[in-house]
Amino acid sequence: MTPSEFGLFFISVLTSVAGQFFLKAGASKLGKVNASNLFSHIIGIALTPELLFGLTCYALGACAYILLLTRVKLSVAGPAVSLVYVFSLLLGYFVFGEQIPVSRIVGLGLIVCGVVLVVWNK
Repeated sequence: MTPSEFGLFFISVLTSVAGQFFLKAGASKLGKVNASNLFSHIIGIALTPELLFGLTCYALGACAYILLLTRVKLSVAGPAVSLVYVFSLLLGYFVFGEQIPVSRIVGLGLIVCGVVLVVWNK
């Protein structure tokens, strides 16, 4: 990847991870949805700043990804952005206190190895 391609890749991953963070933070405010509170949750989505900011981050990430696709092959860009999973897991662990089983750590290690193999230019 060239520096400009890497920049688009970095922006896409960073904004997607930020989007997941803010969506989780906003969803935590809403609580669990069920049949009796479905309508209020739909209204709550439109009125919760964290959710709106999370959706905005996702939109920015999608725009950066589209721009990245104009420069690199999908077979490189698609797998490369799977690093979002790795950073999302780290956010869940460090920010939201979620537990990470060993099997998930192994899976994420495989994702990282796969990304390295896919983007490696000989």
